[in-house]
Formats: sequence, C-alpha cells, structure tokens
Amino acid sequence: MKKEVPQEIKIRAEKLRQTIERYRYLYHVEDKEEIPASALDSLKDELVKLEEQYPALRTPDSPTQRVAGKPLPSFKKVRHTVPQWSFNDAFTENDARDFDTRVRKFLRERLGKETAPTYACELKIDGLKIVSTYKKGVLETAATRGDGIVGEDVTSNVKTIESVPLRLAEPVDAVVEGEVWLGKRELERINSARRKEGEPLFANPRNAAAGSIRQLDPKIAAARRLDNFMYDLSSSEKRLPETQLEELERLRSLGFKVNRNFFHAKTIDDVLAYWEKWKTRAPREEYLIDGIVIKVNEKKYQDVLGYTGKAPRFAIALKFPAEQVTTTIEDIAFQVGRTGVITPVAHLRPVSVAGSTVSRATLHNEDEIKRLDIRIGDTVVLQKAGDVIPDIVRVVTEMRTGAEKPFVFPKKVPECGGDGRIERVPGQAAHRCVNKHSFAQMQRKFHHFVSKKALNIEGLGPQIVNFFLEKGLVRAFDDIFTVTRGDILVLPGFGEKSADNLLAAIEKSKAVSLPRFLVALSIPHVGEETADDVARAFETLSAIQGASREDLLRVPGIGPIVADSLYEWFGGKENKNLVSRLTRHVRVLPFKEEGRRARRLSGKTFVLTGTLASLSRDEARATIKSLGGDVAGSVSHKTDFVVVGENPGSKFKDAQKLGIPTLSEKEFLKMVS
Repeated sequence: MKKEVPQEIKIRAEKLRQTIERYRYLYHVEDKEEIPASALDSLKDELVKLEEQYPALRTPDSPTQRVAGKPLPSFKKVRHTVPQWSFNDAFTENDARDFDTRVRKFLRERLGKETAPTYACELKIDGLKIVSTYKKGVLETAATRGDGIVGEDVTSNVKTIESVPLRLAEPVDAVVEGEVWLGKRELERINSARRKEGEPLFANPRNAAAGSIRQLDPKIAAARRLDNFMYDLSSSEKRLPETQLEELERLRSLGFKVNRNFFHAKTIDDVLAYWEKWKTRAPREEYLIDGIVIKVNEKKYQDVLGYTGKAPRFAIALKFPAEQVTTTIEDIAFQVGRTGVITPVAHLRPVSVAGSTVSRATLHNEDEIKRLDIRIGDTVVLQKAGDVIPDIVRVVTEMRTGAEKPFVFPKKVPECGGDGRIERVPGQAAHRCVNKHSFAQMQRKFHHFVSKKALNIEGLGPQIVNFFLEKGLVRAFDDIFTVTRGDILVLPGFGEKSADNLLAAIEKSKAVSLPRFLVALSIPHVGEETADDVARAFETLSAIQGASREDLLRVPGIGPIVADSLYEWFGGKENKNLVSRLTRHVRVLPFKEEGRRARRLSGKTFVLTGTLASLSRDEARATIKSLGGDVAGSVSHKTDFVVVGENPGSKFKDAQKLGIPTLSEKEFLKMVS
C-alpha cells in the first residue's frame, strides 16, 4: 500500500521541482548563477528526501531523474556518441561510507563472493565540462555536455586553449571528457578590464569560463586564457586501461593535461583522509575545487556495477561543506544584548553549512527583515559570513505557497524585563530595551567582561557566570574579584584544584591593558579597534575619563556617535562608581607601559595577499594592529609592506609595479616576533 502524501507535502514538492528547474536552466544553460550551486544542491537534496519518504511523488520529469540541461538553440547541436552521465552527490562522511557499503554489497550479490575494490580519488574542478572527439589522433569536435545526449559545438573556442592538444601523441580514435576552467588571477584581470569598460562583472571563475567558451568569436575566448584538465577516456583501442588511475596515465601519455593531485585509496578511510586534506588545501589552488570524485578504481568492477539510469553506481561526488544552502524559517525570536539592543533571530530547520549544523541566524534588525521581506515559513539562502556567522542572504520567493506569515515587529519583548517595552535607537536601525537593567542584559555583559577580548579570565565561562548571577554571588563586575574559594567549590564539577586554578586566573586578570579594559566595560559602539585608537591617543584611563567631546573627536577614526557614547558613559554617575570600584582590584596599565614592542609598527601600513600557512588573514591583521600598524585592503603609494602568501593575487603585482617592499611569511613572522 502506497503511503498517502499530505497536501502540504505535495505543494512543497511541486514548488521544489519548479524552482530547481528554473535555477538549473539559468545555471547550466544560460550560465547565470542567480542562486549558488551549493544552495541549488540543497534544494535538490530536500526533494530527493521527500521522494524517498513518499515514493508516489517521484515522476519521470522530476529534477532528481534527469541528467542535465538543454543546449542553446543558437549553437550547432552535437549528438554525443558516449552518454554523459551525472554523478550522484554526497555531502558527509556517512554518505561516503554508505556509498562504500552499497558498492561492496552490489559486487557481492553479482559476483557471489566478497571483493576488495579500491578507489581512485580526483579533485572535482568547478568549471565547464567539455566532450572532445578525436579521429585518428586529430581533434574533430568539442562540445558542451548539454543534456547528456546532445551538446553544443564549441570546437573553435576549445582550439584556442593551449593545453588542449590538436593532435594526439598516437593516431587513435577517442572520446575524451574533461573540465575547462579559468584561473582566479585571470578572473581578476578580466573583471578589472570589464569594470573599466562599465561591463557587468563575472560572479566567479566558473561563470567566466562558461561565458568564454560560448563566445561566437574565438578571439574573445583566446584572450581569456582558459585552461583544462582531462579525466575520462573512451577509445577504440583494443587494450584499454584496467584501472581508473591507469586511464589517467594513458590520457597523459596521449598529450592531455591531467590534474596530478589524484590519489589511490585502498579503503574508504583513505578516501575520507584525502577529502579532509583537500578541504583546507583547495582555496590555495588557482582553480576552483568544490569537492572530490570517488570512482571504483578497477574497471572490471565498474563494468559489473554499471549505471542506475541517471548516474554510475561506481562513482560519486563527495562535496566540500557548502558555503551557501537553503533552509526554512520556523520562527523568529529576540535576543537581548549586553548594551540592551535587541536582535531578531531566525529559528531555522537545522541544516549543515560550512561543516557545521546551523539552526539559528541573526536577522540584524527590523529594517533588514523588511528589506529581505522575510516571513515565517519562507525558504531562504543561508551562508556563513567569514565562514563563522550564519547569515541569511535572500528569500527564495519562488517557493512561497501563500501559507507564509508576514512578521510584525513587536512593541514589547519579555526578556527586557519590567513591562518589556522596547524603543528604536535614535538615528539607527536598532531597537533596545527601555529597561536598562534586565537579567538577560546583565548576563551578556558579564559573559563579555570575562571573555578573551576583555579581561580574559580563563575557566570563567558563561555557565559559571550564570550560576554566580542566579545565586546572587555577583551583581556587578567588581564582585568577580571578591569571589572566594568556598563560592567556587559549590559549583558542579569543581574540586579544590580546579577552584584554585580559577582563583589564580582571576588574580592574573587584575593587571589588564587599557584597550582590553575599555572593551570589557561594554560601552556602546566601542569595540577592539576603537578601544585601541582611544587608548593610543590618551594613554591613561584618567585621561579618557577627563576627556571632552572635542578631545574625543580629535582621535583619528572617532566620529560623533562614538565620541558621544564615550563621553556620556564616563560622565554617568553609576559608571563612575563602577570604574572606581573596579580599579580597587584591577590595575589598568597605561598604554605606554605596554612597551616599545606594542607600538614598534606604528605608522606602518601593510597589505596582505595570498594564503599564509601558519596563521589566518584575521590573525595576521590582529597581530599588525596589536603592534601599532595599520592594514589596508589595496596597494598604494602609502603602503609600506605587502605580505605575500601562497597563490597571491593582483596585489602582489601591484606592489611590484609600485616598488613596494614585499615580505614572505617567514620574513613577516620574524618582523612581528
């Protein structure tokens, strides 16, 4: 008996089909990426799961059953002599292990015995697939993949790619599959020229490669310095390679460019180790990589496994964690910050993005909700800003059914305490609690006060802080420095040694730099950079306390809003009392006491380019700032040094043109050590 499909599921599935088909056509046929490929994969994955749960939903025209798109009518059509299959996608370690299990089970059932297949692992290049036909060793046609049966003749443009052989090393008949791609630096060059001409910029190298290969004028394609890798061979030769790895070597011997980063995996654990390695290495390469391709290495096993009708059973594409995916908004709640600002937070259907499961994302403020037209029930595109913070990019309005609920910003938020009233901050998009002393606000302030950016009290995390607050052991920041051994010993999981360690950490925090102290106070609009600028300008806490608005405005980088915030905060009676009580326990080090080291890069401007092996871009930037230097986003005559990592971009060339000194990673680390 077939499982009955609820009406809302039917509607959802139909919307998914329509939306996927639209974006698939734009991406594969028109080369327009209105939605990221990873987000499109996410929609497909949702539809696959619905069809698995309700088989009655599965239809012959479903996007899950098709291979790919249609050729453009303006190009000559070419019928492929070899079917062009798509790989099924995998996204997690479990998906890869399930694939391995299916392969072994299928081979055992068909061969009647246990087998030990191995795997050929190749990088999945994010470019445009090209199918090239050679007759007696001479290139006859090159075509796009199209719908897997019929593609578009782009021979003239492919001939302009220097790495594509026009004649093979041997006079064989062959059909060869590979990927045409454009390098990241080449994309920078092309977009720079297009910007000057007022033309729209290419969104990414894949779009640029596709746009170039489909030019009617081969001269345009030739000017764009396309490249390629070949990875599959069908030939009329009598003796064909017995493994996938031998096939790659055979392609190479015929004169094709092959990506040399392939790997022979004896087990699925070896496959996963290769995948993990390239997750981090991929950004350093000149070409885009969005995952790895896993193929059963032995051709005899490939023949047994065969195809499902839409994809090979012997291969799968294991994608890297998606940077952008789709999910749905289940609810919108509010979070009270340490300065009383309330932030709307979307509660999401849990989804994996950039390697972790996300179930919440900030919506920032009322204006942003209106700008995006976010409604409860909406399907949205989610990304991790800077690979850390979940952020909603856009609403997939095509998925709306009419059941979505518009969100009305409230007048009251219970977490604000008191009557819960909120107000809009004058001149800003943010709202804040009218009550300035809510428990939620106090919690946030305490969490921030002890954090790494502020007092950096090791071992005093949010859970312990909350316990202290709930038990009434601390009511103000200075109470932390009066906590006793006995107070700590009543905490769950604390013994005498761990209590002593926490007391030692509190004691250590009693000598704090002026910038960290300013950050710890939760002064509105004062973050790390502002705190550093103010500390550098005034050098002592007392000088900041006595500064006028005019004095503060003279600090480079300080505008009227920040100046007013600092002046009003330090002028408030309650805050004056807090600082007075804190300084009975804490020694705030004058800025000059931080030593010459802290300012030895003062007046120097750095630009960072390429990937550094030993530290991230943010860590390098923070190191320079901590030593008094500045970091700029582009190279100019005002630049003192350009730090050059692996695969540097155009900034390196700009530095050479302007004669700006460059530093290797080793030289940079020596300078800042």
